[in-house]
Amino acid sequence: MIQYRELHSEEINRELFRNFIRRQNVTKCWRKEKGTWTIKNAPFVDDWSENDYKILVDCLKNTLLTEGFVYAAFWNENLKGFVSVESEFFGGEEKYLDLTSIHVSEDVRGKGIGRRLFSAAKKWAEEKGAKKLYISAHSAVESQSFYKAMGCREAKVYHRQHVEAEPYDCQLECPL
Repeated sequence: MIQYRELHSEEINRELFRNFIRRQNVTKCWRKEKGTWTIKNAPFVDDWSENDYKILVDCLKNTLLTEGFVYAAFWNENLKGFVSVESEFFGGEEKYLDLTSIHVSEDVRGKGIGRRLFSAAKKWAEEKGAKKLYISAHSAVESQSFYKAMGCREAKVYHRQHVEAEPYDCQLECPL
């Protein structure tokens, strides 16, 4: 049985991710060329290094330190999914809150965990007064299918720092 709950800063450490499998075999990705979205062959394996885990732990702790939201899914007491939303508004009238991460362990994908995590993020952001979630999302076809199923569309206003950090990501928004 999968259990869901908010995470607390003191429990976020590398050990929390010991049974989390980030791996994603990517074959095709969305790319925007001359103003048009197309699917391109772009095979690679996406996974996290130890340094990536260190950065992730620091980012999630900072999210909580700045009064953001970190929500997780556990199966047999092992972390199998998580989502994080920052607390600072941006985008002017769009009134975005930034969904900075959502990941489901490879061994439990397709079980509705991502949908449940995304719904919790939307609820939290709406309660904080946001109009939309902003997502700088992996461009893999499978990842984009998930976001489309969640009601996401191309963002009206792009977050410059996200575009610079991840130029191949798709910049999305989800109305609340």
